[in-house]
Amino acid sequence: MQGKVALVTGGAKRVGASIVRRLHGAGWNIMLHYRSSSTEARALAAALNLQRSGSVALAQADLLNIAGLPTLVQQTLQQFGRLDALVNNASSFFPTRVGDINEDNWADLIGSNVKAPLFLAQAAAPELKKTHGCIVSIADIHIERPMRDHVVYTIGKAGLAAMTRALARDLAPEVRVNAVAPGANVWPDADSVFDELHRQRIVGSIPLKRVGEPDDLARTIQFLIEDAPYITGQIINVDGGRSVYL
Repeated sequence: MQGKVALVTGGAKRVGASIVRRLHGAGWNIMLHYRSSSTEARALAAALNLQRSGSVALAQADLLNIAGLPTLVQQTLQQFGRLDALVNNASSFFPTRVGDINEDNWADLIGSNVKAPLFLAQAAAPELKKTHGCIVSIADIHIERPMRDHVVYTIGKAGLAAMTRALARDLAPEVRVNAVAPGANVWPDADSVFDELHRQRIVGSIPLKRVGEPDDLARTIQFLIEDAPYITGQIINVDGGRSVYL
């Protein structure tokens, strides 16, 4: 994979940082996108560039600014000269209770979870066709059995799943398009979303009896990018088997 280039959105911390580290460790050059996590992004890029000089570059952008998304692709090409993979990792997640939903909720959750990934994929598609590259997005196992009080988030992730299948048809045969669907792979930053009792119940419902690690997702994403030339239009659950019991 030496010399190949991946654009990873939301790559500064949590799952995004794991994806960046794993692909970088496999020899990829990385365009690391972040919105507001400047400190984390710069620290991660500096650490990885010490391992391999010039292998990670940074791009700051608000993905809700759709007009600016082609610039992310152009910055990647200016820095590295090519684009082989787009990883749509960046996402908003918060509850929206029926009766309290407003247009700001809709713009944020739909914008980050399906609108931005679609328009970024569109901007990246011409370059990915040249390199016979791929797109991998992060869906959610709960699109089939929604979490209570998360209706707008669920709509967004369901749209992302539909987008994955549709783009797999429209961009074939040059570009493969897949997604991974986490279960409890990393807890949200906000404790109010899942209190400790709720978390214990979730862990108890996982056949493998543990919460997943961000690297569980990163490993699967690496597989889809590097070792799955005959897989497209698929959504792989990375959930310890929890979706079997939901």
